[in-house]
Formats: sequence, structure tokens, C-alpha cells
Amino acid sequence: MAEQFRLQSILDLSVTRMDEAARALAALMASEQDNTRKLDMLEQYRNEYQGQFMAAARSGLTPNQWANYRAFLARIDDAICHQQRQVERSRDLAQAGQREWLDTRTRVKAFETLSDRHHAGVARKQARAEQRVNDDRSGRQVNDD
Repeated sequence: MAEQFRLQSILDLSVTRMDEAARALAALMASEQDNTRKLDMLEQYRNEYQGQFMAAARSGLTPNQWANYRAFLARIDDAICHQQRQVERSRDLAQAGQREWLDTRTRVKAFETLSDRHHAGVARKQARAEQRVNDDRSGRQVNDD
């Protein structure tokens, strides 16, 4: 019977953790993309509203209308600043998630290398043992003749 790799349970656990880190990274990247998309939409909306404001200003606005446009643009600017912070935060989290995944992948590769070396050593031992058995058989056949 082949000698089992003593660190197999650690390798299996590391693979599980790497898979979990990959799923977490995918979720973090999706969140980053979603936040970026929302920021783009806010900026586009602000540009459109700014264009409406400029067109209305050219045709004449009352002071009250002017104040309403300016107040709404200020609220949009606040929302954009908030969303920019969200994008930065989600980007930082995604980068941290990527580092975590890379760390777990490095550990898995190290354990896989150890496992491969172990299995190669076991295979060499088995091959030598089979060769000895074959040599013994050959030696007996020669002696029997």
C-alpha cells in the first residue's frame, strides 16, 4: 500500500481556503464594478443636469429657479463625492482580497509541490522494490536452469 502524504489534510484545507478566497475576491470585484458604474451614472447625470441648467440660464431664470438648480447640483456633487469614496473603499477591499487569494494560492502551490515530491519518492521506492522482486525472480530462474 502506498504511503500517504502526511500533510494531505493541510493541503485540502488550503485548497478550500483558496476557493473561498477566490469566491470572496469575485464578490469584491463585482462590488467594485457596481460602485464604479454607479459613479459613472451620477457623473453622467450631473453633466446632463448641468447642460439643462446652462440651457435654462441662457433663456432666463428667476432667482428661485437659479437657486433650485444650484442646490440640486450641490446635492449631486455630494452624492458623487460619497460614491467616489465608495469606489475607493471597494477598490481597496478588492486589492486586499486579491492579496489574500494570492497568499492562499502560494500556500497551496507549496503544499502541492511537497505532495508531488512525496508521491514521486513513493513511486521511486515502489519501482525499486518491483525491480528487486524481478531481479530475484530472474536470479532464481537462472539458478533453476
